Amino acid sequence: MLDRLSDKFQRFLKKLKGEVHLTESNVEPALREIRIALLEADVNYRAVKNFVSDLREKLLGEEVRNSLSPYQTVVKIVHQELTALLGGEGKRELKTLAGTDLYMLIGLQGAGKTTTAGKLAHILMQKGKVLMISLDLKRAAAQEQLEKIAKWAGADFIPAPTSLDRAFSTIREIRRSGKYVAIIVDTAGRLHVDEELMEELRKTREKLSPTEVIMVADAMTGQEAVRVAQEFNKKVGFDSVILTKMDGDARGGAALSITYATSRPIKFIGVGEKLEDLEAFVPERMASRILGMGDLLSLIEKTEKAVEEEQAKKLAAKLRKNAFTLNDLKEQIRLLKKLGGLKKIIPFLPKMPGMGALDDRKLIHMEAIINSMTPEERERPEIIKASRKKRIARGSGRPVYEVNQLLRGFFQMKKMLKSKQVRNMLKGIDI
Repeated sequence: MLDRLSDKFQRFLKKLKGEVHLTESNVEPALREIRIALLEADVNYRAVKNFVSDLREKLLGEEVRNSLSPYQTVVKIVHQELTALLGGEGKRELKTLAGTDLYMLIGLQGAGKTTTAGKLAHILMQKGKVLMISLDLKRAAAQEQLEKIAKWAGADFIPAPTSLDRAFSTIREIRRSGKYVAIIVDTAGRLHVDEELMEELRKTREKLSPTEVIMVADAMTGQEAVRVAQEFNKKVGFDSVILTKMDGDARGGAALSITYATSRPIKFIGVGEKLEDLEAFVPERMASRILGMGDLLSLIEKTEKAVEEEQAKKLAAKLRKNAFTLNDLKEQIRLLKKLGGLKKIIPFLPKMPGMGALDDRKLIHMEAIINSMTPEERERPEIIKASRKKRIARGSGRPVYEVNQLLRGFFQMKKMLKSKQVRNMLKGIDI
């Protein structure tokens, strides 16, 4: 997810890292590369122009010039500007009312709206019973499809009456009953924007007075998703966005442009086909991922669901104190199966040497290497010198260079945990 863009931003920071003073002569070439990278990622041209202009002004400003640690200030500024482009600081919660909430999903056919409805239901069911209903009355398979999704999510489902007006009455009656904490209304879609669809959605919004209207957009379509969102916002209006298929070959254009273009926040992103693969979208955390700093807060939240609360608290405390050891790493390796393996975890981790080559088979090798260490070596890996590495390699059946890779990556992660940006993120962990 956004890997190519992330690589470009990390190269950008690396170029500026060795500069004693930032001047137009060394900042401009770096900014030119970032401009090209953003445009290649299909980010809105005006958004790119404003982003680069703001970044230039701040990189050449007094804050960097007067800083005792210029590079750390540069990283902070780039992180702040990326966060602003993605929508600003803060976690985006769904709107809620005193009674039964009603969430109306809109979007084009093929964006993943119906599947997203099931994933959203899964999240909302933590609070109580959820009902799903489809108002797509023209497509014969729509009711059957949503019924299957509701069963998959564990939510209730009722088929819609044969006319929109009767369906509206039914939904309003169920909402007044207070039987459900939330009702998810999956609306009709089309292959393209047309006036008939817009009129139907305008009527639905007017009649149902939803708690929140959510636009579901396909991140794979880049600027086309942004254009469609602008049309829906202009003709129907919506409150927030869910971007689907962010785990695919999404270049980043939709994620980095849609809030800029519509002034509506992204609240969730779809990152896979499983029920749990709908992640809360937090701009400052996504900015950290793009800059290679990882997203430790989201990783903690994911881990919380797979481990006992006491274990999660211990892990959070160790990360805050930078007291994470190889014993802790071993425990996290064991958790990976519960969390979906390395593919699901790597995006949340700070970039380390050799990480791109990791796969689930190598996790087994890493665990074998750690198992071959003494208890003292796991707690104090800095004592592992050449002779110990040879012994550990023999005991694990792995070559010495793999022992070196594991240790180098572990120390790099420890170094990353000391950085000001990561420490600030860890302050927000609340378990």
